[in-house]
Amino acid sequence: MSSSGTGRGGPMAEGGAMFDVAWGVGATAFGWIVATDFRQAAQRFHALSHTVVPFGGGGAPVVGVGFLRFVAGVFALVGPVILVTGVMDVWRGEAEAYGLPPIPAWFAVAEAVVVAAFLWWMWRRSGVLRREWIAGGVLRRAAIAGLSASLVAFTVCFGFGRGGWVLLSWLAGGLCGLTLLIGDRTGKEADTEAVS
Repeated sequence: MSSSGTGRGGPMAEGGAMFDVAWGVGATAFGWIVATDFRQAAQRFHALSHTVVPFGGGGAPVVGVGFLRFVAGVFALVGPVILVTGVMDVWRGEAEAYGLPPIPAWFAVAEAVVVAAFLWWMWRRSGVLRREWIAGGVLRRAAIAGLSASLVAFTVCFGFGRGGWVLLSWLAGGLCGLTLLIGDRTGKEADTEAVS
């Protein structure tokens, strides 16, 4: 069922069609790329998701690549349905500015602290983004910069209640992340360069 329904259900319902479009694009792209293991995206997603876990990342992965491909397959099937639903709502003129409810200042500050800590974790000397940056070319580095910038933009826009910009930064970050998954450099190169 679509989350659209402009004017029905308060501020989160406003712009539901735009949320459907953004979510549908991201879910469809992620689903098909990972489910089909395009350019070994599922393998890289499995390795990256295991590396990103702050605590307990040194043990054996809880789930395998096959399970991730299955979940991605669900996204590949559901994503286009939500995307078409959102596009039809936009076509019928039911899309409005995506609204967010008022956010307490303490929540915005807490969110900023969490995102800052996460970015520090990812960019520290042994962090995933640092290793990806070292091993990457121009396109990979642009995707890493875009992913980092979109996290900051998402946090700022969410804190100020800018719903449309929240969606755009969320979608941009997701597409930058997908670019990293289908990149042409290997994890072995990153690990070798990170150690040296």
